[in-house]
Amino acid sequence: MSFPIDDSVGAWVPHGRFVVDGRASGPLGGLRFAAKDLFDVAGHGTGAGNPTWWATHAVAERHSAVVAQLLDAGATLMGKVLTDELAYSLHGDNKHYGAPINSRAPQRVTGGSSSGSAAAVGAGLVDFALGTDTGGSTRVPASYCGLWGLRGTHGLVSTNGLVPLHPGFDTSTWLAQHATTFERVAQVLLPTTGFTARRVLRLEDACALADAEFAAPLQRVLGTLAALIGVRPVAVRAAGDESLETWRQTYATAGAYEGWRVHGAWIEACQPAFGAAIAARWRAASQVSDAAATAADAAMQRIRNRMRTLLGDDGVAVLPSAASLAPRRDDDPATVDAVRLRTMAITCVAGLAGLPQVSLPMATPEGVPLGVSLLGPAGSDLALIRLAARLRAELP
Repeated sequence: MSFPIDDSVGAWVPHGRFVVDGRASGPLGGLRFAAKDLFDVAGHGTGAGNPTWWATHAVAERHSAVVAQLLDAGATLMGKVLTDELAYSLHGDNKHYGAPINSRAPQRVTGGSSSGSAAAVGAGLVDFALGTDTGGSTRVPASYCGLWGLRGTHGLVSTNGLVPLHPGFDTSTWLAQHATTFERVAQVLLPTTGFTARRVLRLEDACALADAEFAAPLQRVLGTLAALIGVRPVAVRAAGDESLETWRQTYATAGAYEGWRVHGAWIEACQPAFGAAIAARWRAASQVSDAAATAADAAMQRIRNRMRTLLGDDGVAVLPSAASLAPRRDDDPATVDAVRLRTMAITCVAGLAGLPQVSLPMATPEGVPLGVSLLGPAGSDLALIRLAARLRAELP
């Protein structure tokens, strides 16, 4: 049988065109999903966005834990989709396999590293797609493509059978066009919690990093959320007396150190070809000293404690999902990197604190997608998704 999807947006990897049927019945029956090419699928190779990885690693003997859960819940897997190389990018352009199309904004990138996942869902080719989020790799494509996206509480959804990037930050995630689908998947993958939001915070320093197009959507979300809960929002600085740029540097150092410990030996032995920006990141990662990593770990613990204290067990924070609209496909590398650094100063907040963040799809008056996020306490993921869905339904 020929592969039943006409990949009009270039989302699938060449070795990813296969179908694995889910259980005959289950809570996700009738839904089709794609998996980012970091997730193992039994009987198929995992490419991690790089042909050398594909050639030097054995075919998977078993499904990743998340793929197995979804199949058991009745969803059908429609193969594997693109990722930026080893997931070390937020842009959505792969040196070897290209850049998939953002259906909502075809002249703009999808974002990465869950680029194929966002493209496939955005084009309606699948109902949802598995991605990952380490430094923003689901939240950013969700924002750029007008989708629902999640970075979960670190460790809450299994990463077993997933090619890692920075294990201390990696999370298994998913994207969907529709809130109902997004929540159906959440009900399978996430535990129920008793979280109830009683406080609303606006993260002023994160909001200040976003372009002007985010101002009105942020205000609408903040006002509607506060009305739903029946409180007045409070403006706070996530980083307090520090800066989010300092926090970003902490994340970059800690993550790079971890990443080189995971992949450095393979990179040195196999000499894989990477795109210029990703190659530069791996070169920098190889130079992070033990002393710098120790200092970053200490800073990360301080940041984690600050954010968890700020939210407590009943706070929800509002912040942009990215710093800008999706860059144009022909933007120069310097422009792209400047956007990346600003965006990571926003996305590092949840990553360093290990907290859940849900990106709601919004848009400019001209229809260009952007995302506004809710950040909640550890373990509040499912309740946070349900709150976000209620909130979105109240918005124009």
